[in-house]
Amino acid sequence: MTKITVNKKVYETDLDPSTPMLWVLRDDFGLTGTKFGCGIAQCGSCTIHVDGEARRSCVTPISSVVGKEVTTIEGLSPDSSHPLQKAWIETDAPQCGYCQSGQIMAAAAMLKKTPKPTDADIDQAMNGIICRCGTYNRVRAAIKLAAINGGK
Repeated sequence: MTKITVNKKVYETDLDPSTPMLWVLRDDFGLTGTKFGCGIAQCGSCTIHVDGEARRSCVTPISSVVGKEVTTIEGLSPDSSHPLQKAWIETDAPQCGYCQSGQIMAAAAMLKKTPKPTDADIDQAMNGIICRCGTYNRVRAAIKLAAINGGK
């Protein structure tokens, strides 16, 4: 059995250590907020945090997170009260919403390091998170609003 800490809770799994975290989170632990998009770390829908760093869970094996803190969108806040989640709602950032948990997780990791981001900081952090609906301007506005409101 492998023990993994996700959202401050210890889980056990007997899956192959090379199994991507995406499938462990969704299929074994029932944390379905992390989305499957492409499976090759190109779209960003599956972004999670590992020790506070944004990572693509579709290519992150179980073995690489043992002894580390994994945070999913469910762990960002239990009631959508995180400043980014509030800003997403206030700015009406999502359209279809599929990529939004990955967008929010990437933004949260960036705001921890850069609490007052410039447009260039936001563009760099969000690069590679594909929004098929093209809500990039609303996402940027939400990140700026969250930063004003202390968005860590």
